[in-house]
Amino acid sequence: MQGQNPNEAKFGFTPQAENLNGRLAMIGFAAALIIELVSGQGVLHFWGLM
Repeated sequence: MQGQNPNEAKFGFTPQAENLNGRLAMIGFAAALIIELVSGQGVLHFWGLM
């Protein structure tokens, strides 16, 4: 596969996309835990959705 840029954006279920999705999910989960620890209420209550 010479001549192809390995950093080129690819669409679909590629390993790079799955890694990015997993990393974003971990960041979101950590953010939800931090919100709960700091505010003492769940994320939905914190945002006023419940």
